[in-house]
Amino acid sequence: MTVHTLKARKVQFDFATTPLHWIPNDPFATHLINSINLILPAGELWFCRVFNQALPLIKDENLRLDVKGFIAQEGMHARAHKGAWPYLEKHNMDTTALLARADRIFGTLLSDAPLGIKMLNRRSLQKPWLITRVGLVAAIEHFTGFLGQWCMDNTSWDKADPTMADLFRWHLAEEVEHRSVAFDLYEHLCKTELGFYVSRQAMMAAVFPLFIYLFMDGYRQLAAQDHDDERSLRLARSSMLRLLLELESNGISRENVPRFSAFCLSTLHWVSPRFHPESEGNTEQALNYLARSPAARAALAREQPVAQAG
Repeated sequence: MTVHTLKARKVQFDFATTPLHWIPNDPFATHLINSINLILPAGELWFCRVFNQALPLIKDENLRLDVKGFIAQEGMHARAHKGAWPYLEKHNMDTTALLARADRIFGTLLSDAPLGIKMLNRRSLQKPWLITRVGLVAAIEHFTGFLGQWCMDNTSWDKADPTMADLFRWHLAEEVEHRSVAFDLYEHLCKTELGFYVSRQAMMAAVFPLFIYLFMDGYRQLAAQDHDDERSLRLARSSMLRLLLELESNGISRENVPRFSAFCLSTLHWVSPRFHPESEGNTEQALNYLARSPAARAALAREQPVAQAG
């Protein structure tokens, strides 16, 4: 559980001069990471809806405060990444299909009606379905926490477009900052240690392949529209296995994305009965980045005159 108060930083980003390939000479990493801008807004607003529904079930006041801070941060993440949509459209990227798929997953399949089936939206299923969705968030947050710590350790983005790099670094630093909240909430809502352990393994079994597929297929759809890069067009027609090999290769040679093997190793950590996200990241390192993030510093500067006036 966090040892400081989680708060939303009201950041703003201007991508008017951001090039399509914002990671220089690496269209693969660029398109892969850009696909995140199209998945996250729907997903993170869904996180907020689910956790708001869970608030009345929380009996620990410290956890309740953490969950409220988590909701505020995730809502800001959704707004910030939605702000990148015009950037993609300006570079002639058709995002319609990817946005529609995200809406189907988070707005229908994982809505209050289990699996989007209205006849299952019964009072007797409301609490189990809510806890199931909290568990799914916890599994997803395991990967965002992993990505966050990778980003905090990574220096290759120092040569990237500073605005887009700061968007992802700010976001991922906050993922490290609140990495334990979803896990703690899911554990709090489960009645037995055995039930918690078994069910969280089931959640990961569902989330891991879907997580990888969505991001790799998101890459494929954006790369297929990059007519200025022949290799992107070829990779867009490749099998999922070929793309995962490219992810591994890029992670080793260019370090602009994490290696696929690192994703797998992170998943193995989750399997341990002794696992807790607190040991998977460095909060101080994340807070240090947030203290120097251009967007976060600008947000703080905007807030200070308001506080002084009040």
